[in-house]
Amino acid sequence: MRWNFDEHVNREGTDCIKYDLRKETFGVKDVIPMWVADMDFRTPDFIVSALKNRINHEIYGYSFFPSEYHQSIIKWFRERYDWHIEEEWICFSPGVVPALNISTLAFTQQGDGIIVQPPVYFPFFSAVTAHNRKLLINQLKESNGRWEMNFESLLRIIDGTTKMILISNPHNPVGRVWSYEELNELAEICIENNILIISDEIHCDLVLPGFRHNPLSKLSDRVAERTITYVSPSKTFNLAGLATASVIIPDPDLRESFKRIVNNLHIGNGNIFGTIASVAAYSRGHEWLSDLLEYIDHNVDFVMEFCRKMIPEIIPVQPEATYMIWLDCRKLGMQGKDMQDFFTNLAGVGMSEGSTFGRGGEGFMRMNLATTRQTVVKAMEQIEKAVSSIRKN
Repeated sequence: MRWNFDEHVNREGTDCIKYDLRKETFGVKDVIPMWVADMDFRTPDFIVSALKNRINHEIYGYSFFPSEYHQSIIKWFRERYDWHIEEEWICFSPGVVPALNISTLAFTQQGDGIIVQPPVYFPFFSAVTAHNRKLLINQLKESNGRWEMNFESLLRIIDGTTKMILISNPHNPVGRVWSYEELNELAEICIENNILIISDEIHCDLVLPGFRHNPLSKLSDRVAERTITYVSPSKTFNLAGLATASVIIPDPDLRESFKRIVNNLHIGNGNIFGTIASVAAYSRGHEWLSDLLEYIDHNVDFVMEFCRKMIPEIIPVQPEATYMIWLDCRKLGMQGKDMQDFFTNLAGVGMSEGSTFGRGGEGFMRMNLATTRQTVVKAMEQIEKAVSSIRKN
């Protein structure tokens, strides 16, 4: 392995949300932060080198997206997923969360229904409710520790107001890589009911060994015509602070509607360093990503085995993608604030409490494993000690 993911990088004092806002978030500073979905690993050296090279020019004025920006995206997704993207399909957004809100404004009206499938990344909910759209809940169903889409429920909640569905593909927080069959069934239901599909695929590069990402828009031309796809190098290469994402829209009318909102808000020019980093990541990132996924997979294996042997009260859901792991803590008999307090104050580990991801998240915790093995081991040992203390009682 060429890159050293065991290196501890001190992130404190860098205006880092994950570390510098621990006191504000958890009430205590002395907690291992395993919540915010960014990584504790250095951004790859080839990206840092490209950024330094541009910084040395010493003028950072208005810029545009060069052809290599689009071509690096096109090549990356063709080589990794056999997905052929046309240059004109690529639109800019300063992040996936802004894109969620832009899509709501571009493709729906006040009072329209938008489907969300919890437990899911919580900005999905506000992207609907903040703009006075109707939130329609289609909760994922759990079967023997595996989470699946509930198509029976989906068909029941669709009504005359339903215009759009937001999906997480791969899914955050339950870690599913949706199969071709699942995505195809979803797409057929949406096409039949004239529902636009928003597919957040920001975690697509973080699919763990043994699984393969399926871009929804790749299923067929008729699916592509009803699909808006979000992608970004931010999760994959630890670039979230550079606020750069791409929105892939094959249909020209939908594309113009999206770009109109972006242009009206004057947020379409991006920033120099986000562009430079994106090109470097997608042009040179294959080998680094392969090593990263191997390291994260080992972290996953450690947590799965540690819980099995030492903390049987906690049952991790085997992730197929992302660097998060969804911990089933229902046997501890706690939920909500009580469970958050237990892990924060007794175990000293700061994680995301499950109910924040909506229905079905109660009794779960989301743990970020994109950190050093030493940190993961320390966190699990502290959790085991905390569980043992209440087990004795």
